[in-house]
Amino acid sequence: MAGRPTLTVFELCQELGIGRSTFYEWRAKRRGPRCIKLPNGELRIRKVDFAEWLESLEEAA
Repeated sequence: MAGRPTLTVFELCQELGIGRSTFYEWRAKRRGPRCIKLPNGELRIRKVDFAEWLESLEEAA
């Protein structure tokens, strides 16, 4: 996840191996990572927010 500080929805879905519909379902239920809505309506996810969100899903062993 080097380079740009944000991910597109497509990149996030590829990273997680999920479909766009799953991402938007999570977003509607407020279960996904925080997003930035650009003026053109596109979404971006900060890599820092994505990493924190993933850590929050971690289960204790």
